[in-house]
Amino acid sequence: MKEQKEVTLDRDLGLWSALSLVIGTIIGAGVFVRQSAVLDDAGSTSMALFAWLAGGILTITAGLTIAEIASQMPETGGLYVYMERIYGKLWGFLSGWMQIIIYGPAMIASLGAYLAILLSDFFGFPSKYNAILAIVTIILVGILNLFSNRYGATFAIITTVCKLVPVAALIIFGLFFGNENAFGQSLVHVHQSAGNFGVAILATLFAFDGWILVANLGGEIKNPRKLLPQAITLGILAVLVIYLLVSYGVYRSVPAEQIHRLGTSAIPYIANQAFGEVGGKILSIGIIISIVGCMNGKVMTFPRIMYAMAKRGQLPFSKTLSYLHPKSHTPIFSTIAELIIVTIMIIFSNADRLSELCIFTVYCFYVMAFVGVFLLRKRNPNQHRVFSTPLFPITPILAIGGSLFVIVSEIMSDLPGVLTSFIFVAVGIPVFYYESKKYREREAAKSASIDNED
Repeated sequence: MKEQKEVTLDRDLGLWSALSLVIGTIIGAGVFVRQSAVLDDAGSTSMALFAWLAGGILTITAGLTIAEIASQMPETGGLYVYMERIYGKLWGFLSGWMQIIIYGPAMIASLGAYLAILLSDFFGFPSKYNAILAIVTIILVGILNLFSNRYGATFAIITTVCKLVPVAALIIFGLFFGNENAFGQSLVHVHQSAGNFGVAILATLFAFDGWILVANLGGEIKNPRKLLPQAITLGILAVLVIYLLVSYGVYRSVPAEQIHRLGTSAIPYIANQAFGEVGGKILSIGIIISIVGCMNGKVMTFPRIMYAMAKRGQLPFSKTLSYLHPKSHTPIFSTIAELIIVTIMIIFSNADRLSELCIFTVYCFYVMAFVGVFLLRKRNPNQHRVFSTPLFPITPILAIGGSLFVIVSEIMSDLPGVLTSFIFVAVGIPVFYYESKKYREREAAKSASIDNED
């Protein structure tokens, strides 16, 4: 036991590692498959581009707001730690519970499911093996993250660089060889669904989600008070530019009506038209790498929340889940537990549906965290801040407004799903009180034992 207490997380991730994790965790399949959906909702290419811009701006305001909190609480656990420090242990626990039990596993499982479809198409495997493919790829990524965090961070850098190759190809082809007008094209055959600019923004916000996960590694980043805010803000800005350029390139390459008809096949069609059948294959490889990199970021970060909660004795089997391997200094049992939950989701549920439900809950906690910036400044008016949110209070107000927009949109479009997500969170309340009681009893027993020895 004494040896285990001396084992700590390695604080050796630099800016490039953190930045690659932000970019790699955000850019998955969304930029490749949501072009048609955003265009359909927006009604025209001009409004679709504005929707991507608006979603990016709202995400940047969110990132700048959280960056101020992250600079004050640079610890492993991210949002879970922020909620606990600002609102108390129960709210911290519920934000962590939601992420490790439903949100994180569902996001990883949905990435695995989509990756399996691409792998089946690429290699010609029968679709009946998709679940097995998804599980195998997720486990392989999980094994990588059982070793030192340097391996996962290096893999994040490699996959981030690789995924930018097909992105660059799409941008270059659209900018220099596209013949369409990226602005002003309107859809004429989808009047009933087109023109809903708010829903279009909502679709882009889902594509931007994942930027906050690097904060879960606060205990493993060098000089986190400085580097965390830099990684979050620079990463989101980079993704915004990439999304805008990709969208512009797509609209330059193919008429809006054809993008609508092609749906999620729009970008593979562009690749085949631009570079032939080989180009389509190269793009598929790029998307596969993109999803694997995104998956790696999530597999690396979500177990850190479980580890942080277990360190506080808030979870069943906390002693096991808080174990760090003495050589790799990674939470191996928390990682394995997260992979088990993911596997169960792939086998027994619709991970895409669960991930959609959990987006609503995540944004509820986001709003609370953004409000927390005002609370922290009021509580500690004279505290020195390494990073301060620019244009305060306008920036956090915009972040709060954007999150409320997501929440209201979800309530209006899927009330049963919203209620289901609340149930998932509510299940954590009895777990919190039961485990907290057990933890207090253990601590009391330890104190009594020490007193008796004295």
